[in-house]
Amino acid sequence: MVDLVAAEEPSMDLPIIDLDIYRSNPLSSPEVQEESARAARALITYGALVLHDSRVSESDNEVFLDLLEDYFTQPDEALKRDERPELGYQVGVTLENTEKPKCAVDEPCLRVIERLAPSERPLDIGGHQPDPKCRFFWRMGDPAPYTTQFPGLNADNIIPEAPEIRERWTPVMETWGKSMKSAVSGLAEMAAVGMGLPAETFADAGKYGPHLLAPTASDLNKYGAKNTILAGFHTDLNFLTIHGRSRYPGLHVWARNTGRRIAVGIPRPGPGQGGSYLLVQAGKQLEHLTGGLVKAGYHEVVVNDATLGAVAARRRAFPDRPLVRISSTFFWHLGSDYDLAPIPALADQAKAVRAANFDLGRDEGDEVEYAAMKVGQQVQNELKHIALLV
Repeated sequence: MVDLVAAEEPSMDLPIIDLDIYRSNPLSSPEVQEESARAARALITYGALVLHDSRVSESDNEVFLDLLEDYFTQPDEALKRDERPELGYQVGVTLENTEKPKCAVDEPCLRVIERLAPSERPLDIGGHQPDPKCRFFWRMGDPAPYTTQFPGLNADNIIPEAPEIRERWTPVMETWGKSMKSAVSGLAEMAAVGMGLPAETFADAGKYGPHLLAPTASDLNKYGAKNTILAGFHTDLNFLTIHGRSRYPGLHVWARNTGRRIAVGIPRPGPGQGGSYLLVQAGKQLEHLTGGLVKAGYHEVVVNDATLGAVAARRRAFPDRPLVRISSTFFWHLGSDYDLAPIPALADQAKAVRAANFDLGRDEGDEVEYAAMKVGQQVQNELKHIALLV
């Protein structure tokens, strides 16, 4: 296991991990071992990293963003036909002002905010107002060869009815979703190798996970004022979240060991360089399975100066296109029926990392108990916190 705690202050730039190194060399090669160790170290230190994958097409992301902009500019009555609240909104659309940021009332999360310097804290979410964003969940999981205990988390997809949307929908969603799924599955293998586990440890646990292509949409005509909170301070409940580039900045993340807010910018491929750069964030399932060795990454989405600059540029360049901020997001899950409990070797490492951080003056708050449960139960518990399941 690599050295996991650096005494020096981590950089404000998220590490860039090259998936091509992992894919193109033998597992035992020094190149794969070193890059996998870097991936594990990045997740432990930052809860996030930037991933390069030469197979992922920037143009596929652009087509995806166009489709979702068109979808979310439909009238509300058309969108509401795609809602499934009885399934915890785990397929189809979730309209604005439905999902609540868990941190507004969650005591451990509020204590995380209190430990931050005032200048590094997220925008105020104390009013516990629901987020003014919409979302669509498109399931990207493989059917399990057994009967799941959690059918509501594994429901069939919803295809929009409008003909001009419907004819494009499935091919575009599947093309982009498969690219994201392949990239993040590869990173899950790298993370396992970097943590001293067999490469397939996490990938096998997620083989039949209810993975979701999960774009959000924020109407910047309605919610485009500076300092508007589009997604309040929170962590993701799944295992790993991967994002393609949004057309509008505004995502902030908090690295575990810096206590500072980092404005995320996903690089563009350089001249002659193929593929795409993608942002990956650790979620609660990864935190649970590693016994806290990796912490789920806190983040928010807000309207800031960079957002406003992108809005002005987009208006000039594409005056006839909707001003809707789409997040190109994919949630990679462990299987709903998987037994979620800390891996002992990683839980021991987590205790060592916590002690080392304490010695360096880094307060990580109260120690967390990670009780054994089914993944589906963990998901249902989290959905109740954010008002998507009653």
